[in-house]
Amino acid sequence: MGVGLFSEVAVVETHADFLRRLKLLGRKHARMTHGYSARVRQDGLIVLQPRRLRRGFPLRGTMLLLAGFFCFKAFMLAAIGPVTYGERLAKLSNGTVVEQAGAWLLAMDPLTDALAGAMGPVLR
Repeated sequence: MGVGLFSEVAVVETHADFLRRLKLLGRKHARMTHGYSARVRQDGLIVLQPRRLRRGFPLRGTMLLLAGFFCFKAFMLAAIGPVTYGERLAKLSNGTVVEQAGAWLLAMDPLTDALAGAMGPVLR
């Protein structure tokens, strides 16, 4: 009689372990829908691991956006010349609040001037 009770407890624990492993595999599979990487362990077993999602500030994208903005400003300055560029900025600075903010952002700075100087011979 004691043997029967003990074996039933072992079956319940085995089933509970199976359900726990099944739940873990379901979670791993759900994370792998976003991508995974394969790695070969020392014993030759290929192990698939879900890729970690990036949850930080996109620094690279922000830097590319800023570089593009400064290149745009430099292109405009080199294309129309500093006198015409300054006149257009003066018109913007006399406009609405949004136009004034645009004039402040598009104002000439040393970086824009240097980039425009490098682009000038190429555009002409």
